[in-house]
Amino acid sequence: MAGETFHDQIARNKRNSILLIGVFLVLFAGLGLLIGMVWGGGSSRFGIVVAVAAGALAFVLTLLSYYAGPGALLAMSQAHELKREQDPQLFNVVEELCLAGGLPVPRIYLIDDTAMNAFATGRNPQHAAVAITTGLRTRLNRDELQGVMAHELSHVRHYDILYATLMAVMVGVLVMLCDVFLRSMWYGGSRRRSSRGRDSGGGALQIVLLVIALVLAIIAPILAKIIHMALSRQREYLADAGSVELTRNPQGLASALAKLSGDTEVLEVANRATAPLYIIHPIKKFEARATSIFSTHPPIEDRIERLMALTQ
Repeated sequence: MAGETFHDQIARNKRNSILLIGVFLVLFAGLGLLIGMVWGGGSSRFGIVVAVAAGALAFVLTLLSYYAGPGALLAMSQAHELKREQDPQLFNVVEELCLAGGLPVPRIYLIDDTAMNAFATGRNPQHAAVAITTGLRTRLNRDELQGVMAHELSHVRHYDILYATLMAVMVGVLVMLCDVFLRSMWYGGSRRRSSRGRDSGGGALQIVLLVIALVLAIIAPILAKIIHMALSRQREYLADAGSVELTRNPQGLASALAKLSGDTEVLEVANRATAPLYIIHPIKKFEARATSIFSTHPPIEDRIERLMALTQ
């Protein structure tokens, strides 16, 4: 935005990310509590138990994904690790950026694909990796390469892999919880609990809770997905601003994004699970709909506009 520095962008995008995470946590905890109360015949204690159990499951799955996920993502992407002698310039660029950002040097991978793209992964800066396709590597000059690598290292620096893993798992657990609840209603599993609630004088409350829970169980997965995608877009904006912070050169990343926007090739190794990691959406039909609230990436034109505003 006009007159905005990269520090302003970073601060604004961080606030937006924290707000989105807060909204999602409220949705997650509130729905778990409500479903638990319906299952427990109106008992708030049982509702708390269900909410805590859902949170614990999300925590365990997050840990598993956090530690095992990066290796699996690199394997799925058919990336192979590079040695310094294979690409000295790439190593020099990454090392300079790590020195500027106070980061350990990550492992560097190459994906043998003519499509243009790159991504970062790893559970923390000490166990990070960056990957770039041969298509992108061969088409970038040094300033553009620096901008792209700074973007990916900013994801590492901002612990975006942790954010992405946490949100993906929590969305999955919430959807699973809603699905189990709706199935239990469909097969009549709550009728006995409802009758017990009516017998004890809590029938009206139980009916109200049931109606609210049913509505939220249908709507919540959609809201969760929207929040997840919005958070993903904010992290891309934040990484773009982080790239400028490391390079002091908005033009480098802006030029690289312009080249990426003109690439029509599809990254064959990408899928819906790995797509949000890449610097642009690797599946072109989704990139074409980047203005959608369900998109994981902001429109490239908007990203370039924000970067160019920093040069003024």
